[in-house]
Amino acid sequence: MEKNEANKEGSLEVQKMEISDSKFKVTGWGYRHQQCVILFFTLTIAYSMRACMGVALVAMTGNESQNVLNRTDCKTLCNVSDSENNEESTFLHSLLVVPPYPRFKWPKKTQDAVISSFFWGYMLTQIPAGQIAHHFGAKYMLFGALLINCVVSVCFPWAAYYGGWVVTALCRFLQGLSQACIMPGLHTFFGKWAPLEERGRLAGFAFGGQAIGTVLGLPITGFIASSPLGWPGIFRFYGLMSGIVAGFLWWLAADTPAKHPKISPEERKYIEDALGQKAEDSKKVLPVPWKKILTCRGMYAIIIAHVGNAWGQLTLYSEVPAFMDKVMGVNIKANGLLTALPFLCMWFANFFFSWLTDMLIVKKIFNVTQTRKFANSLGCISAAFGLIMLAYAPKNIYVVESILVFICVMKSAAGLGYHVNHIDIASNYAGTMMSLSNFGSNLVGSLAPLVAGYILTDVTNEFLWRKVFFVAAGFYFFANLFYVILGTGEKAEWNDPPSHDGDDVESENKSEESEPMLTGTNIIIMNGN
Repeated sequence: MEKNEANKEGSLEVQKMEISDSKFKVTGWGYRHQQCVILFFTLTIAYSMRACMGVALVAMTGNESQNVLNRTDCKTLCNVSDSENNEESTFLHSLLVVPPYPRFKWPKKTQDAVISSFFWGYMLTQIPAGQIAHHFGAKYMLFGALLINCVVSVCFPWAAYYGGWVVTALCRFLQGLSQACIMPGLHTFFGKWAPLEERGRLAGFAFGGQAIGTVLGLPITGFIASSPLGWPGIFRFYGLMSGIVAGFLWWLAADTPAKHPKISPEERKYIEDALGQKAEDSKKVLPVPWKKILTCRGMYAIIIAHVGNAWGQLTLYSEVPAFMDKVMGVNIKANGLLTALPFLCMWFANFFFSWLTDMLIVKKIFNVTQTRKFANSLGCISAAFGLIMLAYAPKNIYVVESILVFICVMKSAAGLGYHVNHIDIASNYAGTMMSLSNFGSNLVGSLAPLVAGYILTDVTNEFLWRKVFFVAAGFYFFANLFYVILGTGEKAEWNDPPSHDGDDVESENKSEESEPMLTGTNIIIMNGN
């Protein structure tokens, strides 16, 4: 027994010395950071394209006339005088004058059907995407997702013009199908590239693309829509950006450190040692305990909480731009800016809540279960209260904007509840559990724009908007209630795979040492600390 203990200690000391020596040589910028930057831009463009549709539809269905360059502007740009050849002047003028882009008389129900079609597609490929990334790697799957988004986005104006709302909804459906690959792909990447002790910073930076994509996407959409490019320019711009990011991902990304052609031996060794990667285990696929997952009480608590938060978030994404336009009378350029501000504040607030929940656990003020329920309750109840305030807010843009900031700031706390709870329960199967809860949240959450469309028979009626906000508040409240009753932060017994004869004591000790770190919330929450 004493000999075994001595062997364990000796093995650990050797491992620590190897990792320490390797880490010393790879401090500073490395190729793992490069992968993180690529994933950040992947999420940024994906969430920009996801968030833009609400503002874009305001431009596509509005009554105001598009900006058109007049003849004087054209002559200035072309440097053509009245005395020059009239045919040349007319030709250049025809090239530069912006045409009156078509506006569509789509009722609110139709607009919400277009918005929700993305999430129907996003829902369908959640679980298959996780399996594809798991078996074949994430690089090519992410590249394909970005490329499909690029092509569909560029073709979007023609689809709307020639195919009407049905083909427009089909385009958004295709974008949803492809973007469903992004989250499983990112989690697969981090499983291969992010050392445990750096995972919070690496993953936190990359997942910051969610908020930054929303923050940038909304005002950029507003600016482009009110520019001479008009609403077609929105989709061509995002198509171009998606293609550029896809090109960089193809050029610079690699599924694993072993497949990267330029990574140093020291950095590769550091990553592989820190993650416990072995050559003989690289092709092994851990069997998923589906029965255990599907009969886990905590799993259903997460799904219900995810559904409630998705409904509220989709209401904010898709309906608030129309509310600002039709009820508050905010022009489309300011609409994008004002809608983006709450999400920027949410991104900053997430740093605080991430630190707060980790501090509660580390200092043992609350246990993991209590911390998750506290964070979830703080976010959901505050968001529900904010939506009720929004329903009765006066027609004052500053008051409404302050309420929206409050909602987004406080609801970021909920992400430190249900959204990290998968890792607390079963870190080895967190990706599978996330795909299930994400599937459920999109299945129900995609109905939010449709329900809003049926309620809002008159988009200028404040009473009908109150109904929309009360429904969203109800989802927040009852989802949190179920989570408080059913939720748990305890590690499931079935998380650890059954031991085999070939398992060595080194792996067991690494598992024991790393487990407390996995309960930290910074693994998938945006945190740069």
